[in-house]
Amino acid sequence: MNTQFEKIILVTRQTRLEELIARFNTKAQARFYIEHSGGNFALFEREHEVYETAVSHLRRQLQSLTRFQLIERQFLPNFLFSQSDLVVTIGIDGLVVNTAKYLDGQPLIAVNPDPQHIDGVMLPFTVQNAPAIVRKALQGELTVRPISMAEARLNDGQSLLAFNDLFIGRHDHISARYRLRFQAQAETHSSSGVIVSTGAGSTGWLSSLFNMANGIVNTFADKPQPLKQPPLPWEAEKLLFVVREPFVSQTSAAGIVCGAITAESPLHLESTMPDGGVIFSDGVTADFLNFNAGTSATISLARRKTNLVVGE
Repeated sequence: MNTQFEKIILVTRQTRLEELIARFNTKAQARFYIEHSGGNFALFEREHEVYETAVSHLRRQLQSLTRFQLIERQFLPNFLFSQSDLVVTIGIDGLVVNTAKYLDGQPLIAVNPDPQHIDGVMLPFTVQNAPAIVRKALQGELTVRPISMAEARLNDGQSLLAFNDLFIGRHDHISARYRLRFQAQAETHSSSGVIVSTGAGSTGWLSSLFNMANGIVNTFADKPQPLKQPPLPWEAEKLLFVVREPFVSQTSAAGIVCGAITAESPLHLESTMPDGGVIFSDGVTADFLNFNAGTSATISLARRKTNLVVGE
């Protein structure tokens, strides 16, 4: 890993107040809408003030260390990170997820701007101790945790990374139709889509599928046996996939509904949908790959890792 960092990139995000103002054009109109809907506009104001204060403090500290640049989350898709960049995010866990997909090995220091209100599973640092961690990183003293990601690669060369999970299916609620091949088996599916989870995402969408399965078992089984979700550490060299609501008919089957994707066992899917097929990652439906008839996708572990800086 490169430890000769030439620039600090601080990634920020819009607050909910800023998003409301963008939606309603002015702060006054946003206030009117929230308060006349029974909401507490002061909560948005306080959240904004805390975040802006945290960003301002961290920015001043980091600017004094080396070359510095600030970028807002919405500009990430068009931003080119250099291998000599040291990346710092300040925001919720989702900002780490959004940023990680645009990195290629650069270490990421994730800062929690408001520990009293943000749990921050992936945010080990505060505004107070982050500058010291950044100084150590600039000196080559850093410890990282390599987090595995998933990748969907199409037969036309397009690809999409996922920090938490991939969804392969349709953009609406109509059944997705595709041909699935895993290890030595293959079958045609009609389902609500396929979820592929990384270790980092295994407590999210994947866990809800196990909750649903256990709810069905507990209700209808004579002797319920809890279905335990397999442990999947963040750095695990495997992914888990689950087919949602597979439908069995004369033309569709449900023999392959879950499995562990490894370097030796990728998942292959071929779309049979004339239109409406999509692949998106981490719940961001606006950033997707079309997955329609004539398109095939290989789902595998990504070559890239997210190198999340940990520890003091």
